[in-house]
Amino acid sequence: MSKPGKKGIARIIAATGYSRQGFTAAFKHEAAFRQELFLLLVLAPVAIWLGEDGTDYALLIGVLLLVLMVELLNSAVEAVVDRIGSEHHELAGRAKDIGSAAVFVALTNAALTWFFVLVLN
Repeated sequence: MSKPGKKGIARIIAATGYSRQGFTAAFKHEAAFRQELFLLLVLAPVAIWLGEDGTDYALLIGVLLLVLMVELLNSAVEAVVDRIGSEHHELAGRAKDIGSAAVFVALTNAALTWFFVLVLN
């Protein structure tokens, strides 16, 4: 029989600690994460300044947070692939390329959302 995991508030506290460790690792080891975090910190106030209402704020800031989420997932995929082995393998390269493509799509989504909200609105 397996040992039961933490429950209730203890689980939430532990999960928060794991998340903090993840943010710290991403910030320390991933230049792209640092750049996208900087982008969020600069553009979030701009979104509040240029946006007209809560919907604008949610869209403009939400797509920036989405970029960070996708970057974190991409970094996780890259870490796992690198852990498995350093030799070149077609599937490892494909996994990294697909993760990179996901980040590109998230960035494109952010740019288009900013354009639509601020220029075409």
